[in-house]
Amino acid sequence: MTPPHTTAEAHLRHMADVLDEARQDLSGGVPPKSLLFGLQQLVDADCASFSETDIPTRRSLNQQDTDPDDPGAESVDGYWRWRHQHLLCLQVSRPHSSPETTQLTDFMSVRRLTNLAIYTEFIAPIKSIATITLPTAPNRTRVFQFFREDPKPFTDHEMTTLHLMAPHVYAIYREAADRRRPPVRLTHRELDVLRCVALGLNTPQIAEQLSVSPSTVRKHLENAFGRLGVSSRTAAVARVFPEAAASGGY
Repeated sequence: MTPPHTTAEAHLRHMADVLDEARQDLSGGVPPKSLLFGLQQLVDADCASFSETDIPTRRSLNQQDTDPDDPGAESVDGYWRWRHQHLLCLQVSRPHSSPETTQLTDFMSVRRLTNLAIYTEFIAPIKSIATITLPTAPNRTRVFQFFREDPKPFTDHEMTTLHLMAPHVYAIYREAADRRRPPVRLTHRELDVLRCVALGLNTPQIAEQLSVSPSTVRKHLENAFGRLGVSSRTAAVARVFPEAAASGGY
């Protein structure tokens, strides 16, 4: 007779099932939306979201929510108005070379939070937030968030769960993004120039590295931008070498 599973074994099996379901989810979401719902169940959150945001332009690049009710424009305006008070958000916005897990109570008490304008105008009635932050390009965020109205922090067990899941979540995100990304067709020389850009070299340094003139480097970049449909070195590297973009290697 097979012995019954312990609580810990059952939880590990649940974690593995969440990852397996996400890997088999070929519906086209980046990340697969089943992953967001699965993670929410693992930490018993009231709701969860995944978002990618460009901070300078305040533009949402990607958004998934397990709660179908989207915040109104006034609520989003409140976020940007009082964002400097949201210490977890500021932590999420830092450059990350690897996935990171944290929660709001690592930075402030619930009592302090509820006395802030960011709570009144944006977060309320949520009092506990946990995150998995994924690497992305500078001045952008890429984050899973888990929300509770209960003021009790996420437990050590729940945060350990998210910590263990984080590298697998990032791998699944990259796999889904690769499936969505159309093939890039650049010349060998254009790729050589973009590899140098990804390494952080400027135009004169690239010219020296490739034994060409700076004007030739600029022409290769102009051609690459046109083929890729982008207008900056940052966007071109993010398009062609997403791992370099995520690590801030340019």
